[in-house]
Amino acid sequence: MQIGNLKYRPGADFLVIAGPCVIENLDLCLTIAGTVKGICAKLGVPYVFKASFDKANRSSGKSFRGHGLEAGLEVLATVKKQLGLPVTTDVHESDQCAAVGEVCDILQIPAFLCRQTDLLVAAAKTGKPVNVKKGQFMAPWEMANAVEKVQQAGGGGAMLTERGTFFGYNRLVNDLTGIPQMQALGGGVPVLMDATHSTQLPGGLGTATGGQRQYVPLLAKCAVAAGVDGLFIEVHPTPEKSASDAATIFDLAKLEGLLEQCLKLREIIAA
Repeated sequence: MQIGNLKYRPGADFLVIAGPCVIENLDLCLTIAGTVKGICAKLGVPYVFKASFDKANRSSGKSFRGHGLEAGLEVLATVKKQLGLPVTTDVHESDQCAAVGEVCDILQIPAFLCRQTDLLVAAAKTGKPVNVKKGQFMAPWEMANAVEKVQQAGGGGAMLTERGTFFGYNRLVNDLTGIPQMQALGGGVPVLMDATHSTQLPGGLGTATGGQRQYVPLLAKCAVAAGVDGLFIEVHPTPEKSASDAATIFDLAKLEGLLEQCLKLREIIAA
């Protein structure tokens, strides 16, 4: 799978998609992207920078959503140019896809929108890989329909990301048997683990989503043990000050140690 300037080989490569939840400012994005780039280069794993230009499904209408499409793409284009990194962001509406496809190397479909046919097709028609997050209301095998929509529309191929399933109120759980089940869909697709959003307590704070950041390493390592193809993980140098998902975003200073553990575990599983 071609992702910008890197060739991703699912099964052989362990892909890392990481960045802040939302674009707060250019300096922060460059700091995070540069730090993670150095970590991934040291560990020998491919890296894609991620940040959202808009968080359209915030719990409260008063929450910070981002700076919008035009300003957000300017930041992503700058990160891409200055650091030589592939970049990704999420799209919420079909008419955003063409503009995002001009800048981003992967288009991400939010979990709540994984059944939206027009959005999936528009994203695939950009010719870029499409990373579809599994809806919290979807069984792993039901994601075959999303994969088929992307594949039939052409483009750079489909990827799936596990990010938890609703279980009662304000709680997500991960069905790790879903990882190999989704990897078998559509002739074989890479599956990533979203280790940060999976710790969410949706609506748990009333006007905001809560979370249990302390379980990010546990979920990441469990997914690696289950054979996942990479990690999606949101990071921030001061997590408690993050403008979005402050309860779940992972401490940037702890990322290298977590990735080292995951890669060692992956070696053991492959032995």
